[in-house]
Amino acid sequence: MFKHILVPTDGSPLSDEALVRGIALARDLHARLTILNATAEAPFPVTNFGEDGHYDAEKSRRFAQQAVAHGQSIVDAAVARARDAGVDAEPVLETNDTPHQAIIRTATERACDLILMASHGRRGINALLLGSETNKVLAYCKIPVLICR
Repeated sequence: MFKHILVPTDGSPLSDEALVRGIALARDLHARLTILNATAEAPFPVTNFGEDGHYDAEKSRRFAQQAVAHGQSIVDAAVARARDAGVDAEPVLETNDTPHQAIIRTATERACDLILMASHGRRGINALLLGSETNKVLAYCKIPVLICR
């Protein structure tokens, strides 16, 4: 069956639910987990709109540091939960504004044989306007994907 499961998480309650299910599945299958958080890249250019509208490298640097720290706290907490359940888990933090690409690349590079992820289950105009990283993973990935709602 599955030996290496990728669980992408953004720290939201919905992705936490998927994480709980991923940990349980990995434990039952004696599989290992890779837990991924794709942190946002610093917006460019970062400006002081209220001041003189110039690029502020320090704001960009602070944003990147805060994003990495936040993403690291998410994967560290997820890995701790997995290890508490007796599941071997590895954290991966990637800076990328296109989470579906980070998910597919990580799963491929680390030879994961299943991606387990959450979906909001949006339909109609909300799905069209908001898009779905889950749908993009399903559309572009050749690795099996298990969706949790």
